[in-house]
Amino acid sequence: MTRLVKKAQKGNDKAFLKLFQQYEEDIYRMAYVYVKNKDDALDVVQEVAYQSFKKIDTLKKPEYFKTWLIKIAINCATNLVRVNNKVVLLKQEYDEFIGTEDEDIPLSITLQELINTLEEDEKSIVLLRFYHHHTFKEISELLEMPLGTTKTVLYRSLNKLRKGFKEGDICGQ
Repeated sequence: MTRLVKKAQKGNDKAFLKLFQQYEEDIYRMAYVYVKNKDDALDVVQEVAYQSFKKIDTLKKPEYFKTWLIKIAINCATNLVRVNNKVVLLKQEYDEFIGTEDEDIPLSITLQELINTLEEDEKSIVLLRFYHHHTFKEISELLEMPLGTTKTVLYRSLNKLRKGFKEGDICGQ
């Protein structure tokens, strides 16, 4: 195996491919533990193949090739999880509060319309805070925004929603 690693480090594509294929299943299993779905795990395997091929010359001890690959896999998987946590799929969130047939549908539609009036960062913060129950600190980290700014944007968003709610005469006022 050490000989194959050294060949791969010298640019032998076939040697690299043979090495990588030996550990592909291990990489997939490791990625799956982090990302928890088949498609993302396969994406991680592909990214590990690319990263390891590109950086194989940085591997100092050929006997640690598998460990090195697994470390790359963990980094790629955690990066993907981090990126996915930053993505707020608004349509799914709307489905959560649009409710069931037993609920007041006009009220739910109005809530959706009100949230649609918010800017993207305002929507994200409101949804993360009230529908996903994240703390201000978690939200500021997820959106890479200062903590004070996160609070300010939330309070501004809530004021917009209150104003829109009152203008829509939803409360019967």
